[in-house]
Amino acid sequence: MIWTGKALSSCATFLFQTWLKSPILKMITGHVQKAMKEFAVELEKVAEQLLELLCENLGLEEGYLKKVFYGSKGPTFGTKVSNYPPCPKPDLIKGLRAHTDAGGIILLFQDDEVSGLQLLKDDQWVDVPPMKHSIVINLGDQLEVITNGKYKSVLHRVIAQTEGNRMSIASFYNPGSDAVIYPAPALVEKEAVNSQVYPKFVFEDYMKLYAGLKFQAKEPRFEAMKNMETIVNLGPIATV
Repeated sequence: MIWTGKALSSCATFLFQTWLKSPILKMITGHVQKAMKEFAVELEKVAEQLLELLCENLGLEEGYLKKVFYGSKGPTFGTKVSNYPPCPKPDLIKGLRAHTDAGGIILLFQDDEVSGLQLLKDDQWVDVPPMKHSIVINLGDQLEVITNGKYKSVLHRVIAQTEGNRMSIASFYNPGSDAVIYPAPALVEKEAVNSQVYPKFVFEDYMKLYAGLKFQAKEPRFEAMKNMETIVNLGPIATV
């Protein structure tokens, strides 16, 4: 496996993305490769169905969120398989440090038996217990921006466990690299004057910033993109 994280993190991951170009593809047998491709196709459909439900709940036109995510080449989709080995001294190590996800919708299959995932709610860390045959849905920073804060990206972490080997499969449905992200005008218009507090930016630019600031608060990232917005003239969103 490919070990990621720094000295205080204990998570090993495989990342399956851009299947035909990934060198990892050569490490996977035919049956597993076929199964993972089918898995990704079906989960991508689920993610797009969820986007439609969000549109309906927010009063946005049908297909709006998918159009924003599309850019000129379509949304990006990747799956990460993670392994969290047991740790005899969990107070000295983090399974995965607290962060919000950068992208759009995250669909997570947790380990059936070993816990560890927590989310922050009302300034308290809350356990997300293992549950068979279920998918944990998480929202990333891009949806917070597009919904003008109606939906928030969720701060979460993984706590190291003394017993049990925790596995998880997380799939990420994200905007295309050149997609222009900003609050939906229909949502801004419903609020008071000057209610738009989120920036307008190209998703790829946000990801470049996120790479170095993943484990820091999201608000400074939004502010940095807002400052960039003042010197870069961004055009309208690209649609299907």
